[in-house]
Amino acid sequence: METHSFVSCSFILALVFLMICKGISGSTFTFKNRCDYMVWPGILSSAGSTPLDSTGFDLSPGESRSFQASPGWSGRFWGRTGCTFDANGQGSCATGDCGSNQISCNGAGATPPATLAEFTIGSSSGTNSQDFYDVSLVDGYNLPMAVDASGGTGACGTTGCVTDLNRMCPSELQTGDGQACKSACEAFGNPEYCCSGSFGSPDTCRPSVYSEIFKSACPRSYSYAYDDATSTFTCTGADYTITFCPGSTSQKSSRDPSGTATNASPVLPKAPEPEDDPNGSSWLPSFAIGGSSRRIPNNALTWTIISFFVFCFSQL
Repeated sequence: METHSFVSCSFILALVFLMICKGISGSTFTFKNRCDYMVWPGILSSAGSTPLDSTGFDLSPGESRSFQASPGWSGRFWGRTGCTFDANGQGSCATGDCGSNQISCNGAGATPPATLAEFTIGSSSGTNSQDFYDVSLVDGYNLPMAVDASGGTGACGTTGCVTDLNRMCPSELQTGDGQACKSACEAFGNPEYCCSGSFGSPDTCRPSVYSEIFKSACPRSYSYAYDDATSTFTCTGADYTITFCPGSTSQKSSRDPSGTATNASPVLPKAPEPEDDPNGSSWLPSFAIGGSSRRIPNNALTWTIISFFVFCFSQL
C-alpha cells in the first residue's frame, strides 16, 4: 500500500512539474550599455507578434533594462547613436534612426547602416519550441553588439560583433562622418551585392570582397543575405542579453580588480564553431529538433516540490 502511494505521488508530482513547465513560457531580453556614450535601443516586433513594452528608449552608459517577450515573438533590436531629442522627446539620431522623430520607434525599423539583433522565440505549444537568433551586418554596421543566451538548453552560443568596424570600413562604404559603415548593397545597389534579381538564391549570390571584410572581423555575424550556415544560432528555453560595446574597457565590468582599464583585446565567449566537428555540423541550427518549455522560477518550483513531498509522505 505504501509503495503504491509513493508511486502514485511520484507520478502526480511529475505530471504537475510538466504542467508548470508548459504553462510558464516566454523569454526575457535584457539590454546592457557598456559603451562610454548614450545608446538609444530600437525595437521592432514582427507582424503578428505581441509587441514588447517599448519600441525605443534611452540607455545611459552602464545602465541595463529588461523586457518580457511572449512565446512565438519575433523581431529585431538595434542601437541608435548620436541622438538629439528635445524636452518633448522629439528629435533624430545620427545612426540607426527609425524616422519616427521620437524616442519611441512606433513600429518603424532602423535606417541603414545599423547592427541588428534578430530573434524568433519558440512557441510554448507544438513543435516550434526552439529559438533562433543572430546578429546581422546585412544592413551595415554602426556599433559593436553581442547576444548571450542564459538558462537554455542546446548549443546556445554567444554571437555578435565586438570589433569596431567603423575603424576598418572601406572609404566607399563609410558614412559622411565615419560613424557607421554601409553594406555594399546600400552603397552600390548592385544585384550581386543585394542578392536580388538573378542573384536571388544561395547558389547565385556569393560572398563579396566587402562582405568578406565584415565576416573576417565578425565571423559569427551575418555578412550577406545567405550567410546562414555560420551565423544562425539556436537555443531552447533561454533568456537573452543584448550588450552594446561588449568589449568596451571604459566600464567597470571590463576593468581589472584595481580599477585600471585592461589592454586585452575584446573577445566573445567560446561558442561552438565548425572546426569543433570534423563534419562542421556540431553547432549548425537544426530546424527539426524540439526542446523543453521555458524555465521555471526557482521559488515556485521549489515550493511545489516540497508541498507534494509533504503530501506524499503523509499518505505513507
